[in-house]
Amino acid sequence: MMFYRIVSSLLEYPNAELRAALPEIRAAVVGADDISPEERSALAALLDQFDAQCLQQPLALEEEYVRTFDMVPEHSLHLTHHLIGEDKNRGPALIDLGEYYKEFGLNISEDAKEIPDYLPLMMEFVSLLDADEARLFLSGWTKVLRQLRVNLQEAGSRYAVLIELIEARSQLLAASAEQVDPTPDIKTDPLLDDGDFDPPVDWSSPPALNRPCSA
Repeated sequence: MMFYRIVSSLLEYPNAELRAALPEIRAAVVGADDISPEERSALAALLDQFDAQCLQQPLALEEEYVRTFDMVPEHSLHLTHHLIGEDKNRGPALIDLGEYYKEFGLNISEDAKEIPDYLPLMMEFVSLLDADEARLFLSGWTKVLRQLRVNLQEAGSRYAVLIELIEARSQLLAASAEQVDPTPDIKTDPLLDDGDFDPPVDWSSPPALNRPCSA
């Protein structure tokens, strides 16, 4: 699902590679068939802001990102931070979420620079799911997304619109979801991790998951 891949990239650190990819991202926003007119308008407006900033002070985007997400724990893109709060025993929580990914054929390598609850990584995961799988996974994070969105809005961050779009989708999914909790039974919270994981931008069709064949 292209929507989630676009949002994932726009939530990443806006380095030179991502800034250079903004025209491709804009083309993807225009051409994607899984994006509503309202979502398309919101994403286009954000891209307009990014383009204007790049023309004036391109490095200011990087500085803004660091101030927003790296310097303020309440803006963390690691969702379990908002779900549980900081706890020294973050390992089991990350293992639970990582094992959930593995059930769908997604393995996070040991040398990855980010942890499983990093929102851009989670959006990459959701982009590889079918509609029902996405519904079950995303609907479990609505309250967390709402808190993050409120925190960013109160700070006047332009990134709040991306969280708002994800939250809106999670609410729609949650409204139709069955009584199934898609989130792992997390008892502890990973500490805030400020890694710089930056997956390559690829606007071709997303790769299929390596799932075991089922009848």
